Amino acid sequence: MKRPVKTLKLIERQAAHFKVPVVTVVSQKNDPFRVLVSCILSLRTKDKTTVEASARLFKAADTPQKMLRLPVRIIERLIYPVGFYRNKARVLLGLSRKLMDEFGAKVPRTLLELLEFKGVGRKTANLVLGLGYNIPAICVDTHVHRISNRLGWIKTRVPEETEEALMSIFPRKKWIEINTILVTFGQNICVPISPFCSRCAVGKVCKRVGVSRSR
Repeated sequence: MKRPVKTLKLIERQAAHFKVPVVTVVSQKNDPFRVLVSCILSLRTKDKTTVEASARLFKAADTPQKMLRLPVRIIERLIYPVGFYRNKARVLLGLSRKLMDEFGAKVPRTLLELLEFKGVGRKTANLVLGLGYNIPAICVDTHVHRISNRLGWIKTRVPEETEEALMSIFPRKKWIEINTILVTFGQNICVPISPFCSRCAVGKVCKRVGVSRSR
């Protein structure tokens, strides 16, 4: 399917004018542990809050070993006010312990192993594989799921179906970048409610599935 690939390229050009998601920025340090932690912090949290919380936390602990030296209350204080910060503090300690006990302090490189960690779902696992290890994987979050269906590329009900469908449409070399492109696009142009269709670079080919009102 040439059209989705071409459409993604047009979206990428428009998205280049906006800030990329915080986890993408963190991944530029080529540290899978930072990608894993920042992704967990980002869940149900605005990017600005995630950036600030990640910076505070990594200044105190940027490895599993250092994380385990921190009392849970200190971690809570460092990452506040990310969403569910108390629960996330315990998740971070738990995954750090598992990394030390079972993986020699190294973040695993397979989907199945990553999914063994409490608090890590397919979205987070695929993001770690792609941005942390440069292993082809499609991370499907709410933006990727919404936009792919809105454009008419696919017709799916849940993220797992979206992941599988997109893997059949796009070549492996494009898998990793799909999340960064569509999240950036979804945060600035193709927003959930009343998207900016008048400013959209791919408005002429978008089927606008589910869009009842736009700007």
